[in-house]
Amino acid sequence: MTSGSIADYFARYQVPADVITFVTRPVNHFIGGVEVDGETGRIDLIEPFTRARLTTMASGSEVEVDSAVAAARKALAGPWGRLPPLERQRLILRLAAAIEADTVFLSYLEAIGVGKSISDAQAIDVFGSVANLEYFAGWTSKLDGRTTSAVSLPGETFIYTVKEPVGVVAALVPWNFPLQTLVWKLGAALACGCTVVCKPSELTPLSAMRLAHLAADVGFPPGVINVVNGLGHVVGQALAAHPGIDKLTFTGSTPVGTAVGRTALGTMKRLTLELGGKSPVIVTAKANVRNAAQAILSGVFLNSGQVCDAGSRVYAHRNVYDELLQELKSGAECLPAGPGLDPRSRITPLVSTAHRARVLEHIGSAHREGASLVTGEPASTVEQRRDGILRPTIFGSCTEDMRIFREEIFGPVLGVSRFSEIDEAVERANSGEFGLAAAIYSDSVDETITLSRRLKAGNIYINAHGLLDPAMPFGGMNASGFGKDMGPEQLDSYLSTKSIYVQIGS
Repeated sequence: MTSGSIADYFARYQVPADVITFVTRPVNHFIGGVEVDGETGRIDLIEPFTRARLTTMASGSEVEVDSAVAAARKALAGPWGRLPPLERQRLILRLAAAIEADTVFLSYLEAIGVGKSISDAQAIDVFGSVANLEYFAGWTSKLDGRTTSAVSLPGETFIYTVKEPVGVVAALVPWNFPLQTLVWKLGAALACGCTVVCKPSELTPLSAMRLAHLAADVGFPPGVINVVNGLGHVVGQALAAHPGIDKLTFTGSTPVGTAVGRTALGTMKRLTLELGGKSPVIVTAKANVRNAAQAILSGVFLNSGQVCDAGSRVYAHRNVYDELLQELKSGAECLPAGPGLDPRSRITPLVSTAHRARVLEHIGSAHREGASLVTGEPASTVEQRRDGILRPTIFGSCTEDMRIFREEIFGPVLGVSRFSEIDEAVERANSGEFGLAAAIYSDSVDETITLSRRLKAGNIYINAHGLLDPAMPFGGMNASGFGKDMGPEQLDSYLSTKSIYVQIGS
């Protein structure tokens, strides 16, 4: 049953009855094509806006992990593994169509589970998932090996390569974009013929369960897509250590990714780690300041700042610094705040009380370390906040030794600093430990291209932020991890290549 506050919340925004039924029923696992109840206890799921208990979720263990891996290996050796590529393509396209037809339902799940804007959930999470599946469906029939001529072998030979699925993939998915990130990993894995065991965040399991049901409904064989719910240090580590997992793909924080990666190397798994970020933004003297401010606000306050590539540290040329701060201030103060189910909301609740506390601690540190508050949460109220929504907070006069400029905050917080020479801006932008993304604002084409080559990041945005497309790879370097999601570059990590030598004659 829902609590009164959740019932009132759902009634206020006219949440459909079938959505309410889905989000308030117990969340189990999905293994071998069916839901499976766990045997090791349950975890409360908390709705981010009301902070009330939504339902409970099965807390998985090694038992469920073993069962899911066995189901995935059985499917790999069975009907899924024998499907011709074009049949796989048709199934992937059917899943894309099912997700598109389920847009309203899935948008509600993301808004309720994550607390995010339902408008963003539809435009970014659901539509982005459909596009990703449609893109990778086209790759199923194009994963060819090659033939070549020997360059050193004597006699006559025929030599060629064959590409095969890497096997069973463990996909560890974060809470900020749970549906879209899962589909980023599913699209390439399914196109290559792999099977998947997904571990959603223990905070946001709803959309993964819905997707697993949709996949079964459109005809995916049992065991191709499995979901094991539970705590990361239990289920995630069990998947990382499991000898039946051939590849692990993880999106999340750098500390957790490092721990998972170490475990996975114990069984020599393939690894893709998309980790944290502290993306620098350079605004040059040649920038259109108003346009730059609008794009910066979109890039750092999307999903209330809970975005790995958020442009959260800005370096502005001294000639535009004051104007930019004013544009950022006025723009941030105009962003409507409210619950995720209100389609007008741009700033919505943070995902959990614990995460909100971490963000507030970072805001407090910025005040203590001498950053200048431009707008947002004043020092006097930092410890008093009790709701889930934090106002967009901007600090000026930031320096590299401040935590706000060094550490990933993952909340609606932006730091701005002034620079005089472009070489100084580049050096400071490259000085952090991360390397996920960077952005450049300038109306000079020469300047933007030159700077894009000097910045150390896996994704460079010019006069925009957070532009993502299924045809382009996404991933970072340094403490932001390695490997790519999306783009043709992602495919190789889900494929094994065999080299075959044929001696002709003697």
